[in-house]
Amino acid sequence: QVRLVESGGGLVQTGGSLTLSCAASGRTVSTYAMGWFRRAPGKDREFVGYISWSGVTDYADSVKGRFTISRDNAKNTVYLQMNSLKPEDTAVYYCAARRALVGVRREQEYDYWGQGTQVTVSS
Repeated sequence: QVRLVESGGGLVQTGGSLTLSCAASGRTVSTYAMGWFRRAPGKDREFVGYISWSGVTDYADSVKGRFTISRDNAKNTVYLQMNSLKPEDTAVYYCAARRALVGVRREQEYDYWGQGTQVTVSS
């Protein structure tokens, strides 16, 4: 069993930056694909990006060029660096782990989820 705990959320002004962390415990996730998703108020949860075991990343068009996912296998932690934040980035952000080497965009393919962390971008 893998436990994921997100941290680093908060309130930031438009144009600001935040870095979210996702700490895994229970087993190493170095051979898992790790994804980030978010749910804005009144909307369905949506894909943000993923990082495969090899470090290959993929991002939603809405965040491409502004968000960067990285992983530190020694710390069993994945990061989501968010720059140039916009009010429409306001959401609860979730980290997820997929028991496979390669990431995908479909949330149904992920096996473990964190509890989420709130990010609020003020205009």
